[in-house]
Amino acid sequence: MATTNGTVRLAAMSDIHVTKTGQGALSSAFAHVSERADVLVLCGDLTDYGLPEEARVLARDIATALRVPCVAVLGNHDFEAGKQDEVRQILTDAGVTVLDGDSCELQGVGFAGVKGFCGGFGRGALGPWGEEIIKSFVREAVNEAFKLESALARLRSPHRVALLHYSPVRATVEGEPLEIFPYLGSSRLEEPLTRYPVTAVVHGHAHNGCLEGRTASGTPVYNVAMPLLKKCWPEQPPFRVIEIGA
Repeated sequence: MATTNGTVRLAAMSDIHVTKTGQGALSSAFAHVSERADVLVLCGDLTDYGLPEEARVLARDIATALRVPCVAVLGNHDFEAGKQDEVRQILTDAGVTVLDGDSCELQGVGFAGVKGFCGGFGRGALGPWGEEIIKSFVREAVNEAFKLESALARLRSPHRVALLHYSPVRATVEGEPLEIFPYLGSSRLEEPLTRYPVTAVVHGHAHNGCLEGRTASGTPVYNVAMPLLKKCWPEQPPFRVIEIGA
């Protein structure tokens, strides 16, 4: 339920990398989320190897410890075993709203979500030129951006949040080795956020990046990768609370 002043509190986290033997590892964090937030947002890499067994471990922790709605996108690790559809269904059956070019509304806030893709930022972004495999690579980033735009276009909520796994801006991957910047996100994901403005963007993937950046239009972008949150706030539960509306 939204707080009395009209604010909805999102608890955002990513890159939780649940393993087959990790039952209960997130129970404490989910219990804290239930006390401090109105919605849990999970930004991908929910499993370690994309295995259904890992998804079932996460689903059980959600069922036993989480008491607020949950919305999520998958990450690259969730695709590793080629079982992403099964992973998605297991989490859906546990009550998680898993977005992939879709949108939904929870607690009066609109959410649009995609995994996203890589390719680099600004002048360093890879272009669709040359070999067909390069064109296919770039096409994947373009397709993810189109999916995000379509999801955003369907929202009518006054406050909207974009969920991604890959970053749409360079600022939140700063701190990672420069050589891997192109694999951490894509500027193409920022373009829909300009055409369909949102209140906030949340993503993960960059474990050693920066906590916060902004799009060119000034929208706050939050990197909520759990390893980064643990490093920056070691004494706190591994999620970030973001207040939406007021």
